Amino acid sequence: MSFDYDLFVIGAGSGGVRAARMSASHGAKVAVAEEYRVGGTCVIRGCVPKKLFVYASHFAEEFEDAAGFGWTVADAKFDWPTLVKNKDAEIDRLNGIYIKNLEASGVEILQGRAIVKDANTVTLDGRDITAKYILVAVGGTPFMPQIEGVEHVISSNEAFHIEALPKDIIVVGGGYIAVEFAGIFNGLGVDTTLVYRGAQILRGFDNEVRDHLAAEMAVKGVSIKTESDIAAITKTDNGYTVTYQDGSTQDTGLVMYATGRVPMTDGLGLENAGVELGAKGEIKVDAYSKTNIDSIYAVGDVTARAELTPVAIREGAAFAETVFNDNPLAVDHSIIPTAVFSQPSIGTVGLGEEAAREAGHEIDVYAASFRPMKNTLSGNPEKTLMKLIVDKADDKVLGLHIVGPDSGEMIQAFGVAITMGATKAQFDATIAVHPTAAEELVTFKQPRGAA
Repeated sequence: MSFDYDLFVIGAGSGGVRAARMSASHGAKVAVAEEYRVGGTCVIRGCVPKKLFVYASHFAEEFEDAAGFGWTVADAKFDWPTLVKNKDAEIDRLNGIYIKNLEASGVEILQGRAIVKDANTVTLDGRDITAKYILVAVGGTPFMPQIEGVEHVISSNEAFHIEALPKDIIVVGGGYIAVEFAGIFNGLGVDTTLVYRGAQILRGFDNEVRDHLAAEMAVKGVSIKTESDIAAITKTDNGYTVTYQDGSTQDTGLVMYATGRVPMTDGLGLENAGVELGAKGEIKVDAYSKTNIDSIYAVGDVTARAELTPVAIREGAAFAETVFNDNPLAVDHSIIPTAVFSQPSIGTVGLGEEAAREAGHEIDVYAASFRPMKNTLSGNPEKTLMKLIVDKADDKVLGLHIVGPDSGEMIQAFGVAITMGATKAQFDATIAVHPTAAEELVTFKQPRGAA
């Protein structure tokens, strides 16, 4: 049977773009359909603009810290429209690069929403297009609860485009997006409340890491309300009134929900081809990203395996190798270095203390909390946490966790060691770089609780 394309990709985000370009490099005729902008969640309305905002929010504290080093920063002022304008210019630049790279790879870009019609056909702008393989890489979208007044809230999508900073804000959620935006708004001078229905923020992370971050955020001025949730939101003359489930109320200038994301499979037509979905609407795939339909694959957040941009990129590359280069590759999701750009930031790889015990490991825990060298002169009270989880049976480092400045940069390097199966003895044999915070991880002498 003759097809219009060897591969039709739905969604030009990180995973879809990587799969499209690599498939084309292996000789496939490829088209990619995108209904919004090329680059996807991360580049357009996710991790890239968010980290730019994180950088901006650090400066107020940096100006304060500078005094201890002899600097006087006079008349420092912040202008929100300038940040938004410069951020938009950078996103436009990246969007252009993504388009240029796709075109240079020989990939045809089709603007519009593609709907699956059957196992080898999609419909776009009223016309049918056939492909030997269809790859779904549409990502996710913010989840919004069904509560009274939900039409008044914003999500992370809209947070990048608000016209003016409010005097105060309530951020709802306890995951990494919520804590990151709470830090951003707080750093930019907004009176910030973080509301989470659970007992502690960042469920799934090492408990000591969670507690440490929550304490440091509170010191910086973020009000954290745990075991709390919103029942209704009412518009007022000056903003909004939030009514909590316990009946208490709070006035605020803005409400932002960051309570997770859901796969964007609604209205995609996957049922037309018989593609199986999970309970959250995620596309069910095997180790090679293939659905139950042999011609249809899916990568990235839409599969809800590990909702991280580098994972989507790796899955897209593995798909291209598997399908168009006769080199079957399955992505290992068991060890994924991760950064949370909270304030202070988190870097983590491998198992947390609780997860290691639940998995049956007998472990030694090495941990230290200390003021980093920079904070001695600045007077900044922020403390750094370093933690190793080590298997007693074979000395293997099962997990490594950092809370403090540059932890995202550090965890990339330490992630290599953990992925390779490094032991505590190998950490000990590594000469420390002094004076750094990271040297703590190769100089731990006694596990917690040892005599």
